[in-house]
Amino acid sequence: MAQPALFTPISIGKLSLANRIVIAPMCQYSAEDGKATDWHLIHYGGLSHSGAGLLTIEATAVSPEGRISYADLGLYSDDCAAALGRTLAGIRRWSDMPIAVQLAHAGRKASTDLPWRTGALLPASHERGWPTVAPSAIPFRAGDEVPAALDRDGLARIRKAFAEAAKRAGDLGIEAVQIHAAHGYLLHQFLSPLSNHRDDAYGGSLENRLRFPLEVFDAVRDAFPGERPVTIRVSATDWADGGWDIDGTVAFAKALEAHGCDAIHVSSGGLAEHQRIVLGPNYQVPFARTVKAAVKMPVVAVGLITEPEQAEAIVATGDADLVAVARTVLYDPRWPWHAAAALGASIRVPDQYLRSQPRRLSGLFTSG
Repeated sequence: MAQPALFTPISIGKLSLANRIVIAPMCQYSAEDGKATDWHLIHYGGLSHSGAGLLTIEATAVSPEGRISYADLGLYSDDCAAALGRTLAGIRRWSDMPIAVQLAHAGRKASTDLPWRTGALLPASHERGWPTVAPSAIPFRAGDEVPAALDRDGLARIRKAFAEAAKRAGDLGIEAVQIHAAHGYLLHQFLSPLSNHRDDAYGGSLENRLRFPLEVFDAVRDAFPGERPVTIRVSATDWADGGWDIDGTVAFAKALEAHGCDAIHVSSGGLAEHQRIVLGPNYQVPFARTVKAAVKMPVVAVGLITEPEQAEAIVATGDADLVAVARTVLYDPRWPWHAAAALGASIRVPDQYLRSQPRRLSGLFTSG
């Protein structure tokens, strides 16, 4: 019996995945001075046995001031790399799941408190805050400390920081990089006319607003091993009048593909405090479908994908090539196992867990 579409293999560049389920990057806010802790070994170690095709490490800052919060992961120093290396070594001893890392700079949305506290921006005068930067001196929220508009030297430093983080990721043996250009963080801030009011070569026209994100992509692509894929995550729309939209996203996706991008993960929102998101199952899938019609690289859909049959339909109908799960897999870390059972697929699991297979589902598990 043929496997369901969700459980068929796919390649992203030269990286082969066993199935179409991606664990999306989800910030854990549990690092210390940018360095991974035992929490990350526990969290990612567990997810590495979930049965997904790819595990993506959370937004990992390319510079200290690029962290969303003071407890964010970083890859901006050799100490950060060593700490993440210890986490990866622990995972790889017991799992061969491919691992990607999302490289990020938060821009004006940096220097925030932890989300389970206030989540608010911490001013530079706060003991755990720092000055933020952005394309233009426009805060995310009214009343927030105003970010400094990046000058040419600042842009050069950030490009270099992305490249150096990508090299560290490559040296750690990480199989893929995802560049974060979504959810209102720095690269998205350059794309959106709501946050980019520059009058130089990096602002104004669509071509100019694409320029810096594409320069960052090129810097990462040059620094990361050529045989491993570089992908990107985008917000398809700001859900706000006058903001970034699906037409701009399609233009950006085509440009990225021309620059050698290996896959695009289509999310939305996060840039404008006044956004009005229309939530519901599959609410972002139409964006993924539109992007997929415009490019040849694999497209990942995400957003309120919670049911196996729902995920199977997205892939089987060609709306997207892969689906990403985030909150779903936090709630149910074995969601891919349960999806395989629901869809009549088989899935590899660690030998230590083989005896957990329900008797009525013989053939569900194969030896890992």
